[in-house]
Amino acid sequence: MKKQLKTQVTCFLNTFGEMEQRSMFGGTGFFHQDAMFALLTDKRFYLRGGGIVTDALVDKGCKKFVHVKKSSSAVVNYYDVTALFIEDDVELAVLVKASRDHALNDRAYKAGGHHRRLRDLPNLRLTIERMLKKSGVEDISTFYSMAPEEIFRRLQVTHGNDLDLCLLWKLAGAQQGRHWKLIEEDERERLLSAV
Repeated sequence: MKKQLKTQVTCFLNTFGEMEQRSMFGGTGFFHQDAMFALLTDKRFYLRGGGIVTDALVDKGCKKFVHVKKSSSAVVNYYDVTALFIEDDVELAVLVKASRDHALNDRAYKAGGHHRRLRDLPNLRLTIERMLKKSGVEDISTFYSMAPEEIFRRLQVTHGNDLDLCLLWKLAGAQQGRHWKLIEEDERERLLSAV
């Protein structure tokens, strides 16, 4: 069943343009022009939400993907479309195109530096934005020009050495465009060794 589902989903997704596959969230991520829009685990097929895609997927009863790690879990913006795929739902192709296009637009928007405020980045909020500005990281371009561990060290100088290490993971996740809980353990160790 697992191998058959993967083969069928891969063939289906390849009809929407050139794809690249990468290991993601314990499964396989499907990328079009470097923008991930689909995820396949051992038994489930997920589509990336966003905008009207999310509304349509929720209306069809699709549930969000929960990535479970050793000591935590994270809910990400991917919705289970396995039943739609198995039942040959006529709207699935439209949803795949919309998901792919939304992922491409989102990637282009973020790559273009169109975030106006630091708090618009993943994992960052007003409190962290204020801390960053007080530490000399005034804007998006400055934020991206520095390594997360360098920013964290600046924050320690300004706000004390007892900062929660989760802040370091949040900074790294913000630069990578992903939730901080999804940062792998080896990446966390590398970041920690640099501070």
